[in-house]
Amino acid sequence: MPWQHKIPYLIGQPVGVSFTNGQGTSGVLCGVSGGKLLVLEYLYQSQFALKQYDLHMIHDVNGFPPCHTQQPLY
Repeated sequence: MPWQHKIPYLIGQPVGVSFTNGQGTSGVLCGVSGGKLLVLEYLYQSQFALKQYDLHMIHDVNGFPPCHTQQPLY
């Protein structure tokens, strides 16, 4: 399925974004606006940034898989 068709189902979800240059990023998908993909990314401590990526730079967008743990991690 082309990544453009996945967007409505992934808004508000954690995603991995791969770019046409081979790099990538991850964060929470906030939507698409003005020809840009909007991704909320973690910076450090308690700071986040809303990053905007031109749609022509996007190769694919995928939702995170669920965690499958056998034991509690605490």
